Amino acid sequence: MQKSGLMIGHFEPLHLGHIRSILHASSMVEVLHIVITRHPNPNQKFPVTLQDKARWLQMACSDLPFIKIHTCDDFSFPVHDSIEDITINIDGYNAKIDYIQDKFNMDEDTVLLVTEGHPLSKPSVTSALNTQVATTPLHPEFDSTAIHYNPIANWDIIHPEARGNYTRTVAIVGGESSGKTTLSHKIANYYGADLVLEMGRLYVGTDLGGTEEGLQYSDYGPIALDHAQAVRETLYQAQSPVTIVDTDFVTTQAFCEEYEGRAHPFVTACIEEFRFDHTLFLANNTPWIDDGMRSLGTPSARDRFESRLTDIFARHNIQTYRIDSPDYFARYEQAIAYIDQHIFGK
Repeated sequence: MQKSGLMIGHFEPLHLGHIRSILHASSMVEVLHIVITRHPNPNQKFPVTLQDKARWLQMACSDLPFIKIHTCDDFSFPVHDSIEDITINIDGYNAKIDYIQDKFNMDEDTVLLVTEGHPLSKPSVTSALNTQVATTPLHPEFDSTAIHYNPIANWDIIHPEARGNYTRTVAIVGGESSGKTTLSHKIANYYGADLVLEMGRLYVGTDLGGTEEGLQYSDYGPIALDHAQAVRETLYQAQSPVTIVDTDFVTTQAFCEEYEGRAHPFVTACIEEFRFDHTLFLANNTPWIDDGMRSLGTPSARDRFESRLTDIFARHNIQTYRIDSPDYFARYEQAIAYIDQHIFGK
């Protein structure tokens, strides 16, 4: 068994094939160093950082202390899909590998581990490298290039630690009695998706005794904080390529401005920090139902609140998709059609 091993990869995204190669490689050496580099052709639809990728691997390997995770942003390595018809810049590879081994204080006899079929495993290349090369089994069922460019279609083989960066968030927004919560539950059930619940209503039940009588300006910060935590936890445990969010921070801010006459700075910060991928804006033209916690039921109040929402979205440069039909089922069908097209590419 070699004392030290080195694996270099883009890991964008981290998938089960990567993990299987890592586990095999770790059985061949006493200490396995994994160096994460930037992808030469990042997927612009799913921007991730080196730190994101380091977190995925750190969490996935947290109970394997013999695996050491590093990041290197000094250069990138090319993507090789096949051992055939590839020209290898031997001097360039030697320089990069020497740099990595020196930067992370690796042993001089560290073995470079690559999968079978990787261009660096070709005998003519291996013999010209400054370091010993060993191979791990190839897992042809995991196509890293296909996964990189279409993670949604390959959702099941993305590692759970990476899924939070690849699920697409869809916020359902609108005024009182616009059907946000019902539609959110229906869509979540349709896709088997995760659902972030509306925190304002829960907060009224847990902290205000079930009515908004005691609601005041100082409550909007905690409501937004609860919502932010719920979003973070749901994304971390994402089970589906789509995550539904019942009510967003813009809606919370609109209620604050409506009732308190001013914006809340913490809610403003949450609007900027949590930028959902898609926002479905429900027109306020469905029947108003008094559930004991609603007070904006007149036509003028409903129009005013909808205009306020529109203004806040514009203020923060958030694009929304309007759903105008007053028919509940038509809204449901329109929402499904939008998600199918913009997330699943149907």
